[in-house]
Amino acid sequence: MFPYLEQIKKLFTIGNVVVVAFIAYGIFMYNRGLITDLLFGSKEKDELPKVTADLVIRDARIWTGNKIRPWEEAIAVSADTIVALGNTKDINKLIGKDTQIIEAKGLMVTPGFIDSHIHFLELGLELNSVQLRNAASKEEFVKRIAEYASKLKPGDWITGGAWDHTLWGGELPDKSWIDDVTPNNPVWLSRLDGHMGLSNSIALNKAGITKKTNDVEGGIIVKSENGELTGIFKDNAQNLIFEVIPARSMIENIDLLRKAMDFLASNGVTSVTHMDGNIEVFQEARKEHVLKTRTYIAVPLKDWEQLKELIDSVGFGDEWIKIGALKGFVDGSLGSRTAAFMRPYNDMPSDSGLYVMPPEEMINYILDADEAGLQLMIHAIGDRANHELLDMFDSAIRTNGPRDRRFKIEHAQHLLELDIARFKDLNVIASMQPLQLTDDFRWAEKAIGPERLATTYAFRSLLYAGTLLVFGSDAPVVPPSVFESIYAAVTRRTNDEIKPDGWVSSEKISVEDALVAYTCAGAYASFDEGIKGTLEPGKLADFVIIDRDLTTIPVAEIHEAQVLRTYVGGNMVYHHVDN
Repeated sequence: MFPYLEQIKKLFTIGNVVVVAFIAYGIFMYNRGLITDLLFGSKEKDELPKVTADLVIRDARIWTGNKIRPWEEAIAVSADTIVALGNTKDINKLIGKDTQIIEAKGLMVTPGFIDSHIHFLELGLELNSVQLRNAASKEEFVKRIAEYASKLKPGDWITGGAWDHTLWGGELPDKSWIDDVTPNNPVWLSRLDGHMGLSNSIALNKAGITKKTNDVEGGIIVKSENGELTGIFKDNAQNLIFEVIPARSMIENIDLLRKAMDFLASNGVTSVTHMDGNIEVFQEARKEHVLKTRTYIAVPLKDWEQLKELIDSVGFGDEWIKIGALKGFVDGSLGSRTAAFMRPYNDMPSDSGLYVMPPEEMINYILDADEAGLQLMIHAIGDRANHELLDMFDSAIRTNGPRDRRFKIEHAQHLLELDIARFKDLNVIASMQPLQLTDDFRWAEKAIGPERLATTYAFRSLLYAGTLLVFGSDAPVVPPSVFESIYAAVTRRTNDEIKPDGWVSSEKISVEDALVAYTCAGAYASFDEGIKGTLEPGKLADFVIIDRDLTTIPVAEIHEAQVLRTYVGGNMVYHHVDN
């Protein structure tokens, strides 16, 4: 009866859409200032502050870490705070007669790097001790120890070392190698991962350890086929030696801290998460006005009640020294064959690793510490350790209810494929150390085979699943070299270049992804995103000047980049000087 009714209806609908579109466009044009403010920040925020800058860096390539405005040309600092970023012409308006001006001439500037996992004093100790990291033979290993021992007083302990037995074929060192060259000095030399060490006979005697001494829970005393002590101790068994090593004095610790801070500054590191407690050392360093690295201190998981009491008494700290984190261990390490896996090691068919802390004990600590509102940072290397730790974190969330936890798994090194998505589902941060893969991949395939290797150091998969990825070094396990770490994450090459395209190349990430993991993601992981991690007005003036733009150079050159200057709170703490 009405043949054109459907066509009329369509025209009417289209007309409404057009009218609505015109109205929306008008509203947008009228309010575009407001909308722009919401998306990019208000005009008032873009106006220059009415201050005179103490420091201006101009004509630079400034990577801010801010997704909306990732690149700027100049930066102005007043006291310890960034006051403005923008083009050189605008920032010049903040220059006064006393303003220090740095002409960057196109050099790159980034936020100060954040090492999210480090052992501060142990790094200082390694810098001060016998250097064994690149000893490539038994003979070289023994020679370096002998030379170092010859300079010591009788009775002085020889510690540190960071040796790697895979460099000379895989044979573990033995006390018989070093007894003759250390007749007057007790020795405790750690493998580079810290999960195994070598003692000499003097140290064994001091500890009262004999071949009749039994293994401890979560650790192994390595003995020869005929039951004799080899001097090697793994994981918790190391405590038998630690107990007899004399405690360092406060003066010695402050000296080690100074050395470590200077080394970090030379690598552009301005903030760290320190995994070994020693709160009193940092407090004393602050009294002596020697701090130059911002430090978030994690204490042992078993000490959660004392930490809670301290926080209730003095608070969480400030931008220089902060507390609130707990460090625990599920398992050991791949190199020591103590990382916990679902299946046995390929080269040790009767062994699938061990638990440093039994799961039934670990879950109780996690539940109690989480209920107390503390942040948990738990070490897990093997796929079984990571899987069971994710289960424990899930249990804590279900038991204690929702809150902003920022759980961290330290290393998250070998994962079951099904567990990759669980990091995002549980809002667990993956705290990883890319430079370690350059050591591990040389022998990891022998240890766990190519199938399990496919989800080792799964940077890209974790990022694509939506996980927050943060980077660190675990120094002194590897040097805290940010550029070498970024190079490792981007290329996944080992030093021997056996795989020129990189090991498990599908897990490579971009330079910018790696920069984020070393800056703004690291700040978020320590609840500090409001004060650092990006270069923005109002945030702390922690930044680095680099000799080349990491985002434009060939990736093969990234590890050759140099830090030229490092600033913490607007103060220069490192300045590269050509030899």
